[in-house]
Amino acid sequence: MPITIPDDLPARRTLTAEGVVVMGQADAVRQDIRPMRIGLLNLMPDKISTETQIARLIGATPLQVELTLVGITGHVPRNTAADHMAAFYRPWADVRKEQFDGFIITGAPVEKLPFEAVLYWDEMRRIFDWTQTHVHRLFTICWAAQAALHHFHGLPKHVLGEKLFGVFPHRNLAPCSPYLRGFSDRFSIPVSRWAETRGPDIAAGGGLTVLADSEDAGPCLVHDPRHGALHMFNHVEYDTGTLADEYARDVVGGASMRVPAHYFPGDDPARPPENGWRSHAHLLFGNWINEIYQSTPFDLTEVGRDRLG
Repeated sequence: MPITIPDDLPARRTLTAEGVVVMGQADAVRQDIRPMRIGLLNLMPDKISTETQIARLIGATPLQVELTLVGITGHVPRNTAADHMAAFYRPWADVRKEQFDGFIITGAPVEKLPFEAVLYWDEMRRIFDWTQTHVHRLFTICWAAQAALHHFHGLPKHVLGEKLFGVFPHRNLAPCSPYLRGFSDRFSIPVSRWAETRGPDIAAGGGLTVLADSEDAGPCLVHDPRHGALHMFNHVEYDTGTLADEYARDVVGGASMRVPAHYFPGDDPARPPENGWRSHAHLLFGNWINEIYQSTPFDLTEVGRDRLG
């Protein structure tokens, strides 16, 4: 089944060229099927690239998915055109009365700031609480994962002395988890962050399970069943060239940056990198979508009631 996105969203052209089946909204309503509703709160600076990355992964599953792009209410992004935001994004205040089968919240370039210093932190707290009554399953990425664990469990965020940057080997700690179905014992994932959530803090959080970690990069994937959430500290969704683009941006901006580890062949930025994580990205998102499908109510108005009881 295809993913349903707006006909003129830039991601549509990219996905169609890659062979991803994309359905127009007019065609979708003619099918006698309830699509899975997935919301994407996109906090990344390069919103168009992130839209494409996430849509590619959820559009590869065999289920029909309707993607809704969501933004922080009243927040004006500096790196995305206002007409793009107006055309394709809905502020959270406009969707807060609606239900979603799944909701994804991305990372944000605010990792060095205390949570309470982030301009939209109050709304983020309301969004996290809202997911407990209006969202069946939550998926958070990078800063959003740190923020969710801080909000729900009081876990601290530790700012690093230098950026943790590269493609690092990870261990599958829970091969029986439905979210890691089909995963190798070891696999690589891109990492790009200035802060971390530490294993001992997670162990003290109560009811949390680390599904995957790295000897170099620490915890990677955390399951929080009480809040219906999966938290990914790293960037399995990244394109092949995303770390290269970030490295070039930082160098041009005058930052003293190390070459991303284990990424460029021979650590030579002049050589094109190879993607060794694509299959695991599809596995993870496919497993997440499947778990939603197996348990979400057919009647969307029933979403969240299992946590109210």
